[in-house]
Amino acid sequence: MMFRLGKLLLRLLSAPRSPTSSGAPPARTDQPEPTLAHILKEFDKCMDVSHRRFASLGMDVVYLSYLVGNEELYRDIIQPFSKASEREAAVILDNPPYAEAKDATACVDGILAGRAAIFFRDKTYLVKIDTSTGRSIEQSESETVISGPHDGFVENMEQNLSVLRRRIKSSHLKTIELPVGEISRSNVVLVYLEGIANDELVQMLIERIRSVEIDSIMDASMFVQLIDENPDSVFPQFLTTERPDAVASKILGGRIAGFVDGSPSVFCTPTSFFDFFSSPDDYYQRWLLGTSLRVLRLFGFLITICFTAFYVSITTFHYEMIPHTMLLNLTESRSRVPFPPLIEALLMEGTIELLREAGARLPTKIGQTIGIVGGIVIGQAAVQAGFTSNILIIAVATSAIASFVIPSYIMSASLRLIRFGLIILAGILGNLGLIMGIGFVMIHLAGITNLGTSYLTPLAPFNFGDVLDTFVRGPFWALRKRPSIVKTKNKVRTKMRK
Repeated sequence: MMFRLGKLLLRLLSAPRSPTSSGAPPARTDQPEPTLAHILKEFDKCMDVSHRRFASLGMDVVYLSYLVGNEELYRDIIQPFSKASEREAAVILDNPPYAEAKDATACVDGILAGRAAIFFRDKTYLVKIDTSTGRSIEQSESETVISGPHDGFVENMEQNLSVLRRRIKSSHLKTIELPVGEISRSNVVLVYLEGIANDELVQMLIERIRSVEIDSIMDASMFVQLIDENPDSVFPQFLTTERPDAVASKILGGRIAGFVDGSPSVFCTPTSFFDFFSSPDDYYQRWLLGTSLRVLRLFGFLITICFTAFYVSITTFHYEMIPHTMLLNLTESRSRVPFPPLIEALLMEGTIELLREAGARLPTKIGQTIGIVGGIVIGQAAVQAGFTSNILIIAVATSAIASFVIPSYIMSASLRLIRFGLIILAGILGNLGLIMGIGFVMIHLAGITNLGTSYLTPLAPFNFGDVLDTFVRGPFWALRKRPSIVKTKNKVRTKMRK
């Protein structure tokens, strides 16, 4: 009862507030004319605002100097109007790339987006003169592959969309731009294949994005937490990736991709639990090798969450499950340890997580040294000092290594967190607690949905056709239909025969 009251209080406290109380500017009810005085007042006390005047034409140009490019500024502003007459300037402004702005809001948004506002004869025009200052396309460091393409997305959305367009050269590839963030004014672009993606799922996702009320968003991994159907779950429900080939494959399979302005990650939906164990490497190798690697990852998933908990369970309650020869070694190893197996395992797992976090936050070369030296030195010293047994060191190290085979870092972090809960249950109730914990996890996974689709597809509900591209990586001639989770009417994707 107290838990329900606490959860209700948390929802009331986190309920969306009005724009004024949340710190965002109040919504404008009127749309004033985009005059020069109004625009200069809007950008008052902004040191990066440039105001250039062409006195002979009676023309004023306002733009943000840090956003524009010198070549674009000279090509579209300085060169055309420096020696032009009023009549010639009017003719130039009536043609692309100059577009008339009808209201002040559109004019302010245009300047913030890297455009120049041109005030001429009581009219206002916008022209795009910004330049890309982001990094060039390079390989994703978090999703490396041995074979296949090595390019990755960057923080520039236009550049990311161009990379995707080069992979999917189809007029049916549709893009929908949706503004999100009352202050940051970021854009989210949904990309899907018309005729393959389910229209109901597309519309459901659009409505969910439009319902988001927040000041700003910084990354796709942050944004998907706002549109999750189960925001309190530890498991990620949207697959995020920085690989263009992975996004193109998902779109061709009937899924919807979402690009967030300023983020190198792209989210894909609908997603199942088993999608997080798939890697692009599976499709760039022979299908038997891809299948063996995928099975290995699923086996690593079981080791990650169960191995240390199983050690705690049998050393605390179930010594009869240990072979006699191994029992003697285990007893000798634990004879100097002053802690019960539960405390011993939690201390070592916590140490491993500290080393992992330290290695991730330090520079690459130093981080690798910290991980190797710290793991060896601390592990050896802990055994010699009698703080832990050498068998537990093996169990903890094996669990940590098994978590690295999972391609998705977010899923790997979620499984590591669940491991601590299973260790505590195993230390209190033994094998019964371990089985109960696994049961709770399975029940929770079965209750998660993503855009109304089951998170455990194709296991629940079971679909035999999807098994060939879920638990195994079947040959391409056998992958004839798109996944059932996308609910597409165009199910056939491969017509070739063996």
